[in-house]
Amino acid sequence: MVIEHILSGELEAPVDFVEDDDEWFVVLAGGAVLHVGGEARELRPNDWMFLRRGTPHRLSSTQPGTSWLTVRIKGE
Repeated sequence: MVIEHILSGELEAPVDFVEDDDEWFVVLAGGAVLHVGGEARELRPNDWMFLRRGTPHRLSSTQPGTSWLTVRIKGE
């Protein structure tokens, strides 16, 4: 398991992800727009998600100073 605190600035361009690990995250401050399964989700403080490994997702925008707590559960 890996626990990270991530600080995001404003994105210049969308970023695509496909993680090798299961991932749980919560937005602590700021906000973001994340696309999962063709659906845009606006994330605000206290919003959280769990994404299974291999789930494609796109971070299309973040507010300056967005703070995340992530927990990655290592795959076998």
